[in-house]
Parts: sequence; structure tokens; C-alpha cells
Amino acid sequence: MNSKKPNPAIQSRALEILQTVFGYPVFRGQQEEIIEHVASGHDALILMPTGGGKSLCYQIPALIRDGVGIVVSPLIALMQDQVDALETAGVRAAYLNSTQSYEEAFRVERAVLENELDLVYIAPERLVTSRCLNWLQKAKIALFAIDEAHCVSQWGHDFRPEYIQLSILHEHFPDVPRIALTATADRHTRDEIVSRLKLDDSRQFISSFDRPNIRYCIVEKENPRRQLLDFILSGHRGDAGIVYCLSRRKVEETVSFLTEQGISALPYHAGLGHAVRTENQARFLREDGIVMVATIAFGMGIDKPDVRFVAHLDLPKSMEGYYQETGRAGRDGNPATAWMAYGLQDVVQQRRMIDESDADFEHRKIQIGKLDALLGFCESLTCRRVRLLEYFGESSSPCGNCDTCLSPPVAKDGTKDMQKLLSTVYRVGQRFGAVHVINVLRGISSERVLQWNHNRLSTFGIGAEQSEAEWRSVLRQAIAAQYVFVDNEEYNALKLTEKARPVLKGELTVLLRPYLKPDRRRKTRLLQAASQPVLPQREQKLFERLKWWRMEIARQQNMPAYVIFQDATLREIALAKPLTEEELLQISGIGNKRLAMWGSEILKLVDEFTSSPV
Repeated sequence: MNSKKPNPAIQSRALEILQTVFGYPVFRGQQEEIIEHVASGHDALILMPTGGGKSLCYQIPALIRDGVGIVVSPLIALMQDQVDALETAGVRAAYLNSTQSYEEAFRVERAVLENELDLVYIAPERLVTSRCLNWLQKAKIALFAIDEAHCVSQWGHDFRPEYIQLSILHEHFPDVPRIALTATADRHTRDEIVSRLKLDDSRQFISSFDRPNIRYCIVEKENPRRQLLDFILSGHRGDAGIVYCLSRRKVEETVSFLTEQGISALPYHAGLGHAVRTENQARFLREDGIVMVATIAFGMGIDKPDVRFVAHLDLPKSMEGYYQETGRAGRDGNPATAWMAYGLQDVVQQRRMIDESDADFEHRKIQIGKLDALLGFCESLTCRRVRLLEYFGESSSPCGNCDTCLSPPVAKDGTKDMQKLLSTVYRVGQRFGAVHVINVLRGISSERVLQWNHNRLSTFGIGAEQSEAEWRSVLRQAIAAQYVFVDNEEYNALKLTEKARPVLKGELTVLLRPYLKPDRRRKTRLLQAASQPVLPQREQKLFERLKWWRMEIARQQNMPAYVIFQDATLREIALAKPLTEEELLQISGIGNKRLAMWGSEILKLVDEFTSSPV
């Protein structure tokens, strides 16, 4: 780790760039310290939540240092938007990827050699080729930024094999600083990033994982598509959102359902042609109020700031995956919701996928541990944010802004219910799945129960007073507490673990989350509390007029509206009503280039509005 005194000259230049180029008055969190560290020529590993301002941590050092900043990014489909945003701010930027012709790529390469660019985005599979490395050897490189660095981890949720080869940057360019950035990495993944990228002497900057503007809500899965519709209509009608499904088929079915209900929904999965995926992603980024229904193939690096909700119709694979996916909501800092419908079948399905994977025993063991942590989060009786942050090694207090805080579940003594369940699993020989066990508990003489004479067991019917849904809730919590596991090698048979023994012996009291039937009124109250900032009536009219103006500019220039100005900037303009360029420059998000391009139009619009009758 490098220990050095701050460089006032670099700090002064960094602040100047922040204000004049990007239009922000002050740095946030650790940004200033990181920028000074990297601009001074040192390596760094940056862990900062989505929306925390990671990109400035390499963009500003690239502008301070001599040469071009090379950004390694797996996000080919988004490179154009990233470059558009930089050019809009007055930064000389370009990209190199497989979508370009030879002539287009050659022009970028020549511009780099002639010092005509500040930043270039390159896909990792292109960067590691001998041709690309030879070209870069001839250039003046300011730094290498390795974005989405968690992709290097074979234990992670977005593993990309080409990322492992990026250690060659250290070998070929030992004097060029490297900065690895990610929003999601536990201790194990961080250690692997450092090892594989040879960042042993780098300084690590670990920001808080907390996203306080995101509300976490998890509901019992009953009729998931109808529950999703109720969720959207209750609190997010007309909002941009992402819905994650596990399969392509479920994506298509969900899109059809939402479209029939009048919601603008688009699909995204690997089974669609490249042109369709590209077009759907472009519409999602450029248009307001689109709901993207997708597999996890969609979303990494999405810069759209006004995604108001992320919904899961299927359980993710891990806490890292859940955090990464939900983190795509509310990048602008305004309230957003992470909603999930979760049921017993999700647990069985994820365990099956782990057991049937080609991974070795050690890898499967780690994946099961990650899944168990996510199950504990879903079944938590306490603040969800506390549980989420605990997983990443961060302590916190109850947030008051998740479903368990806003409508606290009253834990019940579930020891007898758990003993009934575990006893039944044992008495059917630990050879049957959830449906059979629950039928025995409820005293249902199904064909299979009669076939095995399980209607003669002492536990037959001892849980008849509870519904199937209630027993499924108990079983889910038994799995989350690791009293029971699902053995996929024996057709999803439920089996007891050693942790079940003290429960059966009455040596351990079990507290259970009570089963609650879906309550639409309760759900609506939760969502209404997460509404967006409300402007006074007159300022709201100006805000809407500014958004309309921005939409027209975006359409003319064929770029996402947020690349021109984010909603937060337009809200601030609507409140401040600047009438001079000096006043406009005080607005966060307006730098010199944006002022030159659109300042006069904005001032004219504001002047006309303020001069008009109320």
C-alpha cells in the first residue's frame, strides 16, 4: 500500500475539472482521495456502490495525466452511450469494439497515437490480442481502468474468462497506473481481483455498500405475475423498471402479460437476435416508462439513472447477484424499490442448478453458502438492509425504509410447527419432496400417500389446521435455517441436517416469520411512502417543460435523454429558475460544454416561463 502526502496541485486541477467539465460543485465520499492517488501514478482497487460516482475516479485522472486513459469494459452495447456522455461534457472520447468497421477502428487507433483522445473504451477480448497490445506500446497511456472488475472472479456472479488475462497489463505496462472498479465484491472476490490482476501493491478504497434510497420488499409468491402487476400499478405506474426472470420462456410470457395490461414492456435474453436485443436496450435507455423484462444477461453497466424499480420474479443466485441487480435502480439518488416474489420452488430450483452444474465440489459448496445467505435475507425477521450490509462486512442500524421496518413481522414461537415438519420428514424416510411431506402433515390421502401407507404414520394429519401455503412458509424457513436440505440427487427429497437434532429434542426454541396472506392495502401503503420528490405546482410545470425540451434534443441527437441532462439537474433548474449563465453554472450537472451547447436555450425557456402569467 502506498503512503504519501496529498499533492495540492493535483487536487486543485481535479476540482477544476469536476466543476468546469462535469458541472459538479464538490466531490463525494472518497472520490477526491482516489483521484489524487491514481493521478499521482498509483494503482487502486475501488469498491463503490452503483450510482456512487465510480466513473469520475478514472475519468478525471485520465484528464490530469499525460496520454490517453484506456477503459477496459465488457459492455460493448453501452460504449456508444458512455462516449456520447463524455463528448457532451467536452471530453475527447472513443471506443474500440467488434461493431466497428476496420476503417472506423483505424481512425480511433491513429487518433490515440496522435494524442487526440482523452479516453478510449476497449472490450477485454480485443485488448488482450497481440495486435492491440503492440499498438498500445506505441501510445502514451495515462492509465488503465478495469471496469466491472468482479468479472475476474470465478466465484462471482458475472465471470468473464477473458478478464483473467488482464494481468498482462502489469507485465506489458509496469509503469502505467491501473485502477480496478466494481460495485459488488465480498472479501473473497476482492482478494481474487487483487491476485489475478496483480494489484498486490494497490491501495483499496472500500465505500459503504448502503443504498439508502432503495426500499427492499419481498412478498410470498402466490400469483407472481398478478403480484408484479399490482406492484407496478400501486406505486410505479409509468416508471422505468427492470423485471428479472430465470428463463427465456418466462421473460416472453411476462412481457406478453404486461403488454396486455397496458404496460410498455420489452424482452431481453440470449435467445433473441443481436439486432433485437440492441434495439430493445436502446429503447429502454432512450424512452421514458419502459419496463425491461430480462434474464440476468441484461443490466451490467446500465447507466440509466431513473430506473425506479427492479423486480425479481425468481430468486437470484446469491447476495452479490441480488445486490448487483437491485443496484440498477435509483442511480440518481431518488427513491426506488427492489421488489421480489419468492417461494419454495425458487429454493429447490436454485439448489438443483448448483447440483447439476459442471463446477467442482469446492465451487458448488461456495455457491450453496451464497444461496443460503440469500435465503436468510429473504426470511429475515429484522431489517433487510442490516442483513444485506452484514453480508458485505458492514454494520448498520435498522433503516426504517424496508418492508420489515415499515411493517414489522411479529415473530411467533414456531418450535412445535418446526418439530412437526422435521418429524414428518424423518418418518417418511427422508426420501420424499415437499408436496408429499406437506400432504402427510395436513392429512391428505393422496394416491402416493396411500401407496406408501404414510396415512398410518403418527404424524399424518398433525398439521391439518394449517394451509399448504403456511406449511410451505415453515419449510422455506427450515431450509433457510439449515435444518433441512433438498437432495437433488434423490428427486428433491427433503433430508435432515445435524442442526435439526436439538430442535427435535426440544433443546432449541425456533422463532418463525408468520405467514401473511397478500394484503394489497398494506403493500400500497409501503409503495406510496417511496414516492418521488414533489415539486411545488408551478415548478413542476417548468420541470415538465424542461423534460419535453430535453426529449426533443435527445431525439434529434439520437442519444438517451439522461446523457443530455439528468432529472436531478432539471429539477434544480426548475427550483432555481436561473436567468444568467453565471446562475446556470451553479446548477449541479452543468459544465462549460453543456452551457455552451444548451445554456441559451434553457435560459430562454426559463425566462419565457417566469414571464408568463401563473
